[in-house]
Amino acid sequence: MIPAMLTANCVASTPPQPVLPTMKSRSLKDLDALRQTLAQQQAQAALAAQALAEAQRQARAEQELFVRAVGAVKPLSPQARVRLQTPAPAPEPLQLKRDQEAVLRESLSDEIDISSMIETDDQLSYLREGMGRDVIRKLRQGDWALQGEIDLHGLRSDEAREALGGFIRQAHRQGWRCVRVVHGKGLGSPGKTPVLKNKVLRWLVQKSEVLAFVQATPSEGGAGALRVLLAPGSTPASLTGR
Repeated sequence: MIPAMLTANCVASTPPQPVLPTMKSRSLKDLDALRQTLAQQQAQAALAAQALAEAQRQARAEQELFVRAVGAVKPLSPQARVRLQTPAPAPEPLQLKRDQEAVLRESLSDEIDISSMIETDDQLSYLREGMGRDVIRKLRQGDWALQGEIDLHGLRSDEAREALGGFIRQAHRQGWRCVRVVHGKGLGSPGKTPVLKNKVLRWLVQKSEVLAFVQATPSEGGAGALRVLLAPGSTPASLTGR
């Protein structure tokens, strides 16, 4: 009895096995989906190839139409061609102008001590080192005729400095030997101090083109002007008034 009961219990405790789907059914469904995808891709490729062929046919037709319209053509020989070159506009020397202005501002100092360079007798004078004393006498008595002048009245200090520097440089280039510089007597300045006159004296002694200067004669402005002798320039000019 005991073996029979054990056998029955063992048989009753075995759970039922699930039914698995067959691999064949799943494989058929995947194959159908793949076929549909390939068919769609082939259709799209066919449409693209058809569109490309139509575009190429249209391009050939337009090219043939153009050839029939213009007829036979002959290429131009290289020698018959003319190459037009537009000249570049001349550059404006703005930087050069700014550099020159900067040089003028920097080279003419207001702080230089000229007390040992200027003769402050009854008639003010300056003589560059190495020049003969007779130059002052000749300059005062008019051995060199005036060939140009500049009037600095009404200019601010910076304006007067640049104007004087440019005038001296241009006069030297033109070959002028003697010029007049009008700076005024300073009667309208605060305290009636000739501020511009003192600055003009400092600026002139710093110019390499200036050899000497003396106070102008009464008829030429007296204490409000200077006769300035310049070094010989590159352009010949009349040296004396006689």
